[in-house]
Amino acid sequence: MNKAAIWHEATGRYCFCLSPGRFLFRLQTGADPIKAVLLHTRDKYLPLTVRDTRRATPMVKVASDGLRDYYEAELEFHVVCLRYYFEIVDEHGVSWFYSNDCFRKHPPTDIERYFDCPQNLREEERFVTPEWARNKVIYQIFPSRFATTEHVPDAVWYQAPIGPMADLKGNLPGITQHLEHIRDLGAEVVYMTPIFYSHSSHKYDTIDYYRIDPSFGTEADLIALVDRAHGLGLRVILDGVFNHTAPDFFAFRDLKEKEASSDYVNWYYPESFPLKTFPGKPNYKTFSYFCGMPKVNLRCAEAAEYFTNVALYWLRRTGADGWRLDVADEISHGFWKQFRRAVKSEFPEALIVGEVWHHAPDFLQGDEWDSVMNYPFYRAVLDFAVEGVATASEFLGALGFQRGNTHTAAYPLLWNLLGSHDTPRLLHLCNGDRARHRLAAAIALLSPGMPMIYYGDEVGMTGAKDPDCRRGMVWDESRWDRATYDWYRALLRVRKALPAITEGTLLRQDAWDDLSLIRITREKDGRRATVIFHAADGTVHLPELAGKRDLLTGKVFDGTLSGFTAMVLE
Repeated sequence: MNKAAIWHEATGRYCFCLSPGRFLFRLQTGADPIKAVLLHTRDKYLPLTVRDTRRATPMVKVASDGLRDYYEAELEFHVVCLRYYFEIVDEHGVSWFYSNDCFRKHPPTDIERYFDCPQNLREEERFVTPEWARNKVIYQIFPSRFATTEHVPDAVWYQAPIGPMADLKGNLPGITQHLEHIRDLGAEVVYMTPIFYSHSSHKYDTIDYYRIDPSFGTEADLIALVDRAHGLGLRVILDGVFNHTAPDFFAFRDLKEKEASSDYVNWYYPESFPLKTFPGKPNYKTFSYFCGMPKVNLRCAEAAEYFTNVALYWLRRTGADGWRLDVADEISHGFWKQFRRAVKSEFPEALIVGEVWHHAPDFLQGDEWDSVMNYPFYRAVLDFAVEGVATASEFLGALGFQRGNTHTAAYPLLWNLLGSHDTPRLLHLCNGDRARHRLAAAIALLSPGMPMIYYGDEVGMTGAKDPDCRRGMVWDESRWDRATYDWYRALLRVRKALPAITEGTLLRQDAWDDLSLIRITREKDGRRATVIFHAADGTVHLPELAGKRDLLTGKVFDGTLSGFTAMVLE
């Protein structure tokens, strides 16, 4: 048994409250042939001579990443403080006892050598996420290129490739007119990239956070959009760019003019004066060394208050359902803790999602964000289903790592994207191979979490890296890939009809690396869902499943699965 791989710490990452009186404990082990793991607990303050409170609870392996296995146990208790340790039974039936970061051959007898779980502390720190968001499907919109109420010739709207400054006259009323498309597709959440005043098409360099960009419309147009979305059963997420501003933002403009005497000198990170905006490297901190996006110092109390108030203002005015936060991992934990307290105290059901391109559990402990844009999932799907550089077991390992290392409150809210305004289109990455594209979509839409559809992917849009991935949405249905559209609708229909796919207990998962084949079975309320992904050319034969009905096609499975496809059996 690899003791070096065994890990637990008595913190909110490994021992946390699910609901008052109910707690989850986690243990990481090596991917060893372990026979059993037991969680031993007892009341810290009640002597055994008064009452024997000792319990032994079997732990369940919930995930594996190929190197490490992850075990969990849920317990209900009502004590001042719980003490606990772990018993790990190896393949030979030998027990090892792990407590207080030490291994022993015998159970610890000194209660001070146990791990510690203060009940009130854990309950007060409970990670509460919006229930409405669990496993919902997101549809991302790039407002300047999605839809318009103005006349734009097809030659302009459908130009390809497209440049960064192309004006397609996209606006908020145009989005409102096409919300039924999103609803009918089966998505449930609309996420729009920034809509506030800016000179760019992308609006990530905001000039005025309290003004809708005039090219998009007015505040009344945004309110009408949110109201219409809510009427259709859709939620709306806004994009907050609080890491940096435009150079024409009032505070930075004042800093440029007044330099060290500016009232806003602490809002930014000037290194010297005068500020050098071009050419060469700027002498102030920016996003990605780009002089047009000066970085805000959110350790400054006045700046922090300003941007927090921006978030609150638009939630109050529009009834929007939350914020996606740009470059959020480059902003301090202190600000996000303050931001969450302010937002959640007034809007407890608002969703807070950070943009981060790596695994970031430090932001997902219940006092900052609710979720993240899940780029590790994106890369895992590309590696397995698109580029073919990862085996089936390696893909499952990547998903297992996330399941074992993500707080259970955040896991159903992870934004499992397959593309965005920052990446090449999925079909482009597939080199136009529509079978690979559809398989990747199936993996995302048939997995737990919040899958994100980038506008137009459902009708077969393509495009290279930014800005070409931001082409005009295809509204002319004669230009649609109808088979892809029907596939997306079928995936979303089955996802909703069979909750075991996203919410079920994992019963088994198998990977056949030589076939690039994955089979996952989950169960919820007595209903089972078996999802199969095949990421290779040719066919595979599964005679043991013949005669079952594929819920995606409605056809009875004949035992032969074609290349680059997916299937759902109940």
